[in-house]
Amino acid sequence: MNGIWKWFTQDGDEASVLARMVGENFVAYRRQYIIAICALVVISGTTAFSAWLMGPVVEEVFLGGDLDAAYRLSAVVVAVFLVKGIMTYIQSVTLNRIGNNMVARFQRRIYAHLLSLGAGFFTGQHSATLVARINQNILAIREMLNVIVLAGARDLLSLIGLVGVMIYADPLMSAIIFLAGPIALYTIGRYARRVKTIARDEVHLNAQVTTRIQETAHGIQIVKAFTMEERMREGLEGLTKQVEGRANKIAQLVARTAPLMETLAGLSVAGVIAYGGWRVVNEGYSAGNLASFMTALLLAYEPAKRLARLKVAVERSFVNGRMLYELLDTPPEAADGGPSQGEGPELPLTAGEVVFDDVHFHYGQGDDDQPVIAGMSFIAEAGKTTALVGPSGGGKSTAVALLQRLYEPTSGAITIDGTDISSVSLMSLRSQIAFVSQSPILFQGTVRENLRFARPAASDSEIEAAARSAQAHDFITAMPQGYDTPLSENASNLSGGQRQRLSIARALVRNAPILVLDEATSALDNESEALVQKALESLMAGRTTLVVAHRLSTIANADKILVIDGGRVADEGRHGELLGKGGVYSKLHAIGLQ
Repeated sequence: MNGIWKWFTQDGDEASVLARMVGENFVAYRRQYIIAICALVVISGTTAFSAWLMGPVVEEVFLGGDLDAAYRLSAVVVAVFLVKGIMTYIQSVTLNRIGNNMVARFQRRIYAHLLSLGAGFFTGQHSATLVARINQNILAIREMLNVIVLAGARDLLSLIGLVGVMIYADPLMSAIIFLAGPIALYTIGRYARRVKTIARDEVHLNAQVTTRIQETAHGIQIVKAFTMEERMREGLEGLTKQVEGRANKIAQLVARTAPLMETLAGLSVAGVIAYGGWRVVNEGYSAGNLASFMTALLLAYEPAKRLARLKVAVERSFVNGRMLYELLDTPPEAADGGPSQGEGPELPLTAGEVVFDDVHFHYGQGDDDQPVIAGMSFIAEAGKTTALVGPSGGGKSTAVALLQRLYEPTSGAITIDGTDISSVSLMSLRSQIAFVSQSPILFQGTVRENLRFARPAASDSEIEAAARSAQAHDFITAMPQGYDTPLSENASNLSGGQRQRLSIARALVRNAPILVLDEATSALDNESEALVQKALESLMAGRTTLVVAHRLSTIANADKILVIDGGRVADEGRHGELLGKGGVYSKLHAIGLQ
């Protein structure tokens, strides 16, 4: 058995992946697997018994002319096949239920793990590619485990039982036939190694096809506007041809086992007919034993062929399983710096003063990577508005991302009311911050559900009050189902201004003491901005507010303006003071900070 395991998993990585898949899933479904395996054992037993039964049929009925035996054996055959049919139904339903639940369980597990990962993980991932790869990986694990159960409990046991019948009928002929085994195993092992090198490319290419289709669906207006149809069609055609080529190559490698197995089977059957027939004619060998041997040999062919293909076929699943566990083994958010998610103490917020103390940050790990934040220090006073302005790429949005611990500083400290935010739980920190982004993100569900995401305990009256303050109540009630109107994908049934006002209403529902506005009005036209400005004023009142902005209207009345340039605070003061200094701020103002 150990030798079979080593052949089946030719390297330590495969063995660890298989052991993990089996260990995690067989334990979880042990009761169902026991039922399925017991049914498969019965199926294997009926198959071997059917082969043995041919001996008495030939001896007692065909040669002995016993009619009573014919009736008796016919009844036995009906009973055997009835039992086999019932057991086949039981194992099929059981394994499919296991597989369906396994897919759902992995989907929940992976989704929960994705939610625990930091923003840095998603920065380098295309969403559609990630989703396509995950779905393909999960289905491959389901398929692999079912194949292993079927191969082990049905094919392997059937083969063992049929081989037992063959040995019982004629040990010498059995030994001669078994000499073909090492030849088949060696050839199949070579094919399997080649499949492994192709399978990972196939997974990535399939994910790219899904990505291209999803991008086209999301960006169909751009595709049409720039007459990109032909270019997109050619791009997808190239990808699908690559996928097709690799899939055909794998199919070819899997199918190459067929000529080998068919040839070996043909030689074996021909040898048995010739040698067995000679013994029956010249040595008085039992025709019943020969019939049992021949039937067992013929019935053994199919499970032997499936087992031979198994090693080649599951290499693709090994690749998918390895990729899935690579994702699951990605460390959760903040694992390398401070408590993650709900771990750690609560943030003891009193007033809401935010302090950046000599903060440095860079995205990469290499020595040549340039810092995005380079020694940034400032104080955002509690209950007041602090604006961050400066050239594009200066580090403004990165600074507010660090405040929310979407990333961890390379060095330095960020504190709220004197408490280092890296020492408290992420859940506690983020529950004290309301965030409005430059690009409003709304989710599948109704308007009311999207607003309630900010605070699940919020009442309907609180949600409607927030919408009124955000100047959103009127257009919401004008929608077909009001607050219960489902939003289309990416909320495309709303204008940009309406989406942003819902985003601001969501922040109002949050009712957090610290507010972060990351260019919250940059996507609005003048009319929409006028509607939102009153909402922002009420939202900012009494809160510690950090505003990243390009428009003068959102920062002219700020208590403090920080000019961010090159990842540090280049200047600070109120609007009039900074204009009088004639520095970076006045230059930005002159070229269109408005």
